[in-house]
Amino acid sequence: MTNLNLLSKQAYHYDLPQELIAQYPLQNRVESRLMLVNKKNQTINHSRFSDIINYLNQGDVLVLNTTKVIPARLFGKKENLSGANVEILLVTPKTDFEWLCLVRPGKKLKPGHKVIINDNLIAHILAYEKEGMRLIRFECQDDFWKVLEQTGEVPLPPYITRKANSKDKETYQTVYAKQKGSVAAPTAGLHFNNELLKQIKDKGIIITEVVLHVGLGTFRPVETDDISLHKMHSELCEITPQTANIINNAKQQGRRIIAVGTTSTRTLESFANNSILTHGTKWTDIFIYPGKQLQIIDAQITNFHMPESTLLMLVSAFAGYDLIINAYQTAVNERYRFFSYGDAMFIY
Repeated sequence: MTNLNLLSKQAYHYDLPQELIAQYPLQNRVESRLMLVNKKNQTINHSRFSDIINYLNQGDVLVLNTTKVIPARLFGKKENLSGANVEILLVTPKTDFEWLCLVRPGKKLKPGHKVIINDNLIAHILAYEKEGMRLIRFECQDDFWKVLEQTGEVPLPPYITRKANSKDKETYQTVYAKQKGSVAAPTAGLHFNNELLKQIKDKGIIITEVVLHVGLGTFRPVETDDISLHKMHSELCEITPQTANIINNAKQQGRRIIAVGTTSTRTLESFANNSILTHGTKWTDIFIYPGKQLQIIDAQITNFHMPESTLLMLVSAFAGYDLIINAYQTAVNERYRFFSYGDAMFIY
């Protein structure tokens, strides 16, 4: 066991060559590589994601986050003589028409200003909000979501350095996405296609759904050296009574609960009470790091996460710090593809 202080941010640093950060998705979702991390045997093996079905058993419960990424990045011009270029990123809805947003250039956008996105969409800056955000009311003649879909751009993560293209609206979205609300994809789910999901169902694996709308907090760095002092941003999540019953019954019968992604994991743990799942809708700021016990999941499908990120801390809490750091070093050595459009890991 390492002698490192696992509450130190530095413990979660690793060196990642820039060329291993995936800038584009694979043409076929299921052809990404899959690292197999066995907690019991402390072993690391290699496969393809299309073979994940070989590691799932009849009666397992696979938990998907069905949030849908919205084209949340808008570009317009300030309504004045300067006509300065403006970028708006929708973050949190207050109503369908009023959103908390990040704006650029921030200093020049004050309450009372208007931004012209196009002939059918105008943004009214209403108020300053915390962390540099603005409360913005959108004015449009048509259905807002329809206009946003036509006008907005997919907000790719900052480590994808290219400009978003039209294909990203499809590829930066899970095939099972339903409920609009995320500004980032639950990326572990990007590896599934409909054919693989059908094969999984046909094998007798139960698929159930939760929702967590991914916010900007997923990219916010941990700024405290002591990670226990870090405060997560709140994100809206939901578990239905049906999902809670499926998972509670499976746990009682000793069947595995497999979370697809850190967002599904955080949702399940947010509704856990003495290893029993409750249901409802809530805002969660749960932060899982080594020393915290997970109550619900037995296995997890996840991507490879950024150094010093809360997501790396979460998987370290689940699998054990030493095993995960070893897995990440192996992934670098074996030239795995990292982050949102990268390869996957199955921890079991």
